[in-house]
Amino acid sequence: MEKQKAKNNRTIVLSNEEIEKYSKKLFIPIDSISIEEIENKTIKADLFEVIEKLPEKFVDLMIVDPPYNLYRKFNTVKFNEMSINEYSDWLDSWLKKLIKVLKDDASIYICGDWKTSTSIHLVGSKYFYVRNRITWERDKGRGALKNWKNNSEDIWFFTKSNKYVFNAEKVKHKRKVIAPYRDENKKPKDWEETPNGNFRLTYASNLWNDISIPFWSMPENTDHPTQKPEKLIAKLILASSNEGDFVFDPFLGSGTTSVVAKKLGRKYAGIEKDNYFCCIAEKRLDIAETEKNIQGFYQGYFWERNTLNEIIRDKNV
Repeated sequence: MEKQKAKNNRTIVLSNEEIEKYSKKLFIPIDSISIEEIENKTIKADLFEVIEKLPEKFVDLMIVDPPYNLYRKFNTVKFNEMSINEYSDWLDSWLKKLIKVLKDDASIYICGDWKTSTSIHLVGSKYFYVRNRITWERDKGRGALKNWKNNSEDIWFFTKSNKYVFNAEKVKHKRKVIAPYRDENKKPKDWEETPNGNFRLTYASNLWNDISIPFWSMPENTDHPTQKPEKLIAKLILASSNEGDFVFDPFLGSGTTSVVAKKLGRKYAGIEKDNYFCCIAEKRLDIAETEKNIQGFYQGYFWERNTLNEIIRDKNV
């Protein structure tokens, strides 16, 4: 018997009919690939088998979330832990070949954890300008009796050249004001009063503690074991691309990069080896035709976690 989901479980799953339906929408490369063929498409392929076929200089922003250096099973695909040098060589083997897809003013973000961060920095700096390292707090994770709980991940920010897009105004945060300061006329100083509380707009830093990992009651949640939150990807896309730009993800997983790019008016393409996750991505892209909300992003600003409950109810923001 098919297992029944809990009442509030909103995890995206596929029926056999949907797998058949969405499999037909996937782009499966055979020969060389044109930009027109892959624009706004999910590419079902092994990156290592199609990397040479990809077109040149079509990507404005590349977001990369490769397997971290640990054993992990992604449905039908397995990844095994390596030594740090072997992992660095593995990163290098595909990253250097992806340089050709990048426009001269492109930006690159590569995700990792504490074990892979060293490799990402060293390998990425061979080919790109290192701009920053974002560290974001994961709000869940297993405890450890003989070590510190692993509760953070990194995102390395690179650019291909010294000319690149960065929209600081597009990624401002709304934060609660704990100690509101007033000027000599008793007016708010750099903050605003609202019926729902006092808030201040701030520029985004490289330390993010406002991210919620997708879980079963969130409409973006899937069964992918390392799914990135839409809010996290939205920050990268808004900061480092403009509307109409092309966003590319060579390790697409369940499709978050493509989905967020679509919601924010960008072109997109992503490569994923597993057919089921390709179809999940396509279903999410279908949903994004009408559901444009991004959890934690509202009226052009990123809101501090747990600050929107009283402002907007039942709007999935």
